Amino acid sequence: MQTSLKIAVVGSGLVGSLLAIYLKRAGHTVHVFDRSPDIRKTQFSGRSINLAMSDRGWRALDDVGLGDTIRPLAISMEKRAIHVADTLNYQYYGKEGESIYSISRGLLNRKMVDLAEAEGVEFFFETRVWDVDMPNATLQTGDTERGAWDDLKYDKVFGADGAFSRVRHRMQRQSMFNYSQEFLNMGYKELNIPANPDGTHKLDKNSFHIWPKQEFMLIAMPNTDGSFTCTLFMPFEGKNSFDSLKDKDTLKDFFAEHFPSTLDVIPNLVEDFFKNPTSTLVTMKCYPWTFEDKVALIGDACHAIVPFYGHGMNAGFEDITILNQMIQQYGDDWTTIFKEYEKSRKPNADAIAELSYRNFMEMSSKTADDRFHLQKKIEKHFSEKHPDKWLPLYSRVTFSFRPYSEALALGDRQKAIMDDVMKMEDIENIWDSDIVDQKILALLEQ
Repeated sequence: MQTSLKIAVVGSGLVGSLLAIYLKRAGHTVHVFDRSPDIRKTQFSGRSINLAMSDRGWRALDDVGLGDTIRPLAISMEKRAIHVADTLNYQYYGKEGESIYSISRGLLNRKMVDLAEAEGVEFFFETRVWDVDMPNATLQTGDTERGAWDDLKYDKVFGADGAFSRVRHRMQRQSMFNYSQEFLNMGYKELNIPANPDGTHKLDKNSFHIWPKQEFMLIAMPNTDGSFTCTLFMPFEGKNSFDSLKDKDTLKDFFAEHFPSTLDVIPNLVEDFFKNPTSTLVTMKCYPWTFEDKVALIGDACHAIVPFYGHGMNAGFEDITILNQMIQQYGDDWTTIFKEYEKSRKPNADAIAELSYRNFMEMSSKTADDRFHLQKKIEKHFSEKHPDKWLPLYSRVTFSFRPYSEALALGDRQKAIMDDVMKMEDIENIWDSDIVDQKILALLEQ
């Protein structure tokens, strides 16, 4: 237990709420501020990508005994279901028993706020933080940016307020602060597959469904009420783009041509498409993440990533795991806690950003490629025979706690090896032979 402090967390999202629980458990008074209304009292906005909880996220919840409380909200997805033309292929993620878990962002966020309040965390919704006096850990709040502000003094301030963080915006105004953001030239829109009349799912509920089309794709993730949350990823402009889908007839023709298997399961396609917003995708990087022993950024506020590896929340939750490890190690030495936290997490945040960016190509085009499926079969076969020598990249990222930076580096090495293996003569017929095993072993020795 640390010396009790008064701590402010800006942002009541998933990372902010879980961080507040950790800090409260450590003996602190914790206040959470958010400019938005209480999510428990609002309708969802139609701009969510369902979350894919993996081992890193579950660890952060289990470490404070909340995993079993959250698991009823989740549905396991043990495989990808890849829809190409009239065929449906399955690709399992890992070994038997290894799954990622689909969770509604809105439902989870509501639950996390409830759990934080039950711990004694106080929430202040519809409270705008306009600035932070960083040396004094003081929030400056008010109704308008140019009106009168109130000063709220704390011992520490955490910025968990997302990719467009107000706390980070204040940190950017100091010398030697590095910051970048890069938007993809594509966006996303939420659609919905409702449940059957009896409440069952219209598609296999234990799969992450993908309709890959190279430059664009549709995905669907299951919900506990029998529905699926679908997300259409497309360029903003061009031939196959959001800009090209201006009226209902064009939209219907587009889906009939590219996603014919969805026509019977997305009955409200036109209504949802034109009602729901088209959202952007951004990668944001910055450094440092902390100011002295007073202010720290966490989650998307310091490392927003695109969603194609499903690790935005998992990476944010792992920030909390690592921060908590530093708290356990260094006690009341917050200067060291903050420095070691950012030093540990920055390389891994950069690595998962790169991995997430790359994974769009795998999901949107390679999943429809027979040679890609063969490569994955070879990797799986080899890793099962030699688990001490080969862990596939996806498993290293999703089903282990090894650093993301290690996964990126070893993934690059494994890709080079598999590029050589896939050039072997008659690989389609000898893929599970000793010859291929020996080839991989020899390449690993180099």
